[in-house]
Amino acid sequence: MRIALLQMTSGIDPAVNAADMRHGITAAAANGAGMVFLPEMAGLIDRDRARAAASIHAEADDPVLASVRETAAVAGLWVHVGSLAVRRADGRYANRSFVIDAAGAIRARYDKLHLFDVDLPTGESWRESAAYAPGDAAVVVDAPVGPLGLSICYDLRFPALYAALAVAGAEVLAIPAAFTRPTGAAHWHALMRARAIETGCFVVAAAQAGAHADGRTTYGHSLVIDPWGDVLLDMGEARGLGLAEIDPARVADVRARIPVLDHARAIPPVTRA
Repeated sequence: MRIALLQMTSGIDPAVNAADMRHGITAAAANGAGMVFLPEMAGLIDRDRARAAASIHAEADDPVLASVRETAAVAGLWVHVGSLAVRRADGRYANRSFVIDAAGAIRARYDKLHLFDVDLPTGESWRESAAYAPGDAAVVVDAPVGPLGLSICYDLRFPALYAALAVAGAEVLAIPAAFTRPTGAAHWHALMRARAIETGCFVVAAAQAGAHADGRTTYGHSLVIDPWGDVLLDMGEARGLGLAEIDPARVADVRARIPVLDHARAIPPVTRA
């Protein structure tokens, strides 16, 4: 089937970002896609947390989510919202993915498990946990692309999550992101290909790209990778819509050749000599 990825440069105005998403979803449907994938923090990227607070809502009140759901229903297209910042009942935020069906209903939610708390050699310092709470569940949802395992950005560096998703039946892994340029240039392609190869899954990674209004810069290079590790789509650094064809039969073919999921064993305790 044909899938679409929307590579965005989301900014500090959710209404502008929502308009970009509506345009991308409509264009994906016009190009024959069965599902469209959006990046992490598609609705708002703003490192000024005091300013951003006014634009972060409870899920039921989020105007960006409502806009995407309405557009999905009008277009008759499934949408994976890479993530939105939403306010939890306890007042903290969640970095939350949504899978929305062609009627506009929410089929699945996933809150990012691993939070990005790092200091980079470039001087960039990030403390996602200062405002966001981690999720407490891994999620696989049936979608037009097949069983879809959900994750977000920094999760990419924790292969045990993807092994668990594959064992639970995932055949496609969604890894939306807003990767920094230094970490993207160093690790993005290698890690994405590794997650595909070690699980025998397709990887679909819609990304943020370019210079954002809050001053950060993201790496781009939205990817589709097949279960053998071949790159089917690399969108580079330009904003816009990318299309790729994926064949679900490819998963069974690759897993039959190298049946790592069948051969996996529980790891015994490590002995240090």
